[in-house]
Amino acid sequence: MPDLAAPVSTASHLPVAAGLIGIAVAAVAYVAVLPLLDGERRANRRLKSIGVSASGAAIRGVAVNRREQVAKTLGEIEAKAKNASKATVELKLARAGLGWTKQTYYAVSAGCGVVLGLLLFLITDSPIAAAGAAFAGGFGLPAAMLRHLRLRRIAKFNKELPNAVDVVVRGIRTGIPVGDCFRMVSREAEEPVRSEFKTVVETQALGLSLGEAVSRLFERVPTAEVNFFAIVINIQQQSGGNLSEALNNLSVVLRERAKMRGKVQAMSMEAKASAGIIACLPFAVAGITTVTSPDYISLLWTTDIGKIALVGAAIWMSLGVLTIKKMIAFEF
Repeated sequence: MPDLAAPVSTASHLPVAAGLIGIAVAAVAYVAVLPLLDGERRANRRLKSIGVSASGAAIRGVAVNRREQVAKTLGEIEAKAKNASKATVELKLARAGLGWTKQTYYAVSAGCGVVLGLLLFLITDSPIAAAGAAFAGGFGLPAAMLRHLRLRRIAKFNKELPNAVDVVVRGIRTGIPVGDCFRMVSREAEEPVRSEFKTVVETQALGLSLGEAVSRLFERVPTAEVNFFAIVINIQQQSGGNLSEALNNLSVVLRERAKMRGKVQAMSMEAKASAGIIACLPFAVAGITTVTSPDYISLLWTTDIGKIALVGAAIWMSLGVLTIKKMIAFEF
């Protein structure tokens, strides 16, 4: 008869304990992983209900292709922006809003050089001074005129561009096609936005896409505002998206940039006034002295030391004015 008081071997309980521990671990893992699996199944069912494949590789591929298209578009526009400074004479005339041909521009430049050279020769009777005046009149004066007209035209364009973008946004939101919105701007906007958008519409009618036509607009009006506008249009044309919302955000950005530009101009007016006074004061003093004491001031251009002093004064004054101008020149 077996002894009931004898101890039971613990080795027989080890498989049972290991089995219970395994069951407990499996239960915990099931409870932890089940919600994830259930959420994934629900996500797959939603994707299938809208006709989208649940393949993660396909979704990632679409996202990568979209990023590549956006990066390619931005690269092309950035390359065009770098080449914007390399402009031909015809393009410079177009940016200034002049309808001249290249031959007309060269004829006007030559006329300015001849007139200014003859005028200074009659005043000073110096061939060297006349040659310098002719060079400045033939090359410097026309270039300065084009730059002044271009900056004035760009300022008008940037001022009117947010209003034109708002017209396009309202038209898109009411169901009007983008091309028709551009035609509305080309008919109703102020100059020079009206003529530039008219050129965009005409370029698009020749067979170019809207993105290419707007990119050519940036070539004629090389500003950051137009560059932003071209980027938005090109990305929407190639990658899709809500164009009205993007253009509305762009309009807000353009108006904020205009406000910031106005604040900077107001803060830099003191420096501009100082530069103007510094530049005008020597000429004013020289004119007054010439009227009151002509023999005294005539030493500046009748003696060698006086001529050297005039040249040195002109150089130092130019350096001071250019330094102040550089300090208050802000790029937007």
